[in-house]
Amino acid sequence: MEIIARAKLIKFIIFDVDGVLTDGKVYYNNQGICHKPFNVYDGLGIKLLKQTGINIGIITGCTANIITNYCQKFGINYLAQNQEDKLIPFNAWQQELQLSDTEIAYVGDDLPDLPILQRVGLAIAVNNAVAIVKKYAHYTTYACGGSGAVREVCELIMTAQGEWQRTIDLYLQ
Repeated sequence: MEIIARAKLIKFIIFDVDGVLTDGKVYYNNQGICHKPFNVYDGLGIKLLKQTGINIGIITGCTANIITNYCQKFGINYLAQNQEDKLIPFNAWQQELQLSDTEIAYVGDDLPDLPILQRVGLAIAVNNAVAIVKKYAHYTTYACGGSGAVREVCELIMTAQGEWQRTIDLYLQ
């Protein structure tokens, strides 16, 4: 199945954080507080995609207040932090939303993402993902994680579902 056909079916998309929503770098200040650089283009992409009715989720192996704050800022209702087994929240959300695998997309970059990437209808690797993740992806972004890859994915789904041009037209009014 081609990428556009897969993207047309998506009702829920889940993102990893480190290496996908960020560039994979983690900064700690002298007080031990974690800082992660998020991309503003990705944030707007998430906001616009959410406005089309797509549910957004984040599953990450780490725990940080900045991720909670990011989800609150962009209205992301599905957040699972400190997840060694990412299939646990994935399965719970899938059941809650009553979705088939083909209606879910996942964006990842490293080994912990493989179990979900093998299941979903649209498996996406960011450009800077490790090679094995790219092997299991239906699509690899042109942009790297933290540098517009999430925005690229949001636009891909909105284009496939006929929403991208409508979104642009709203800004041109």
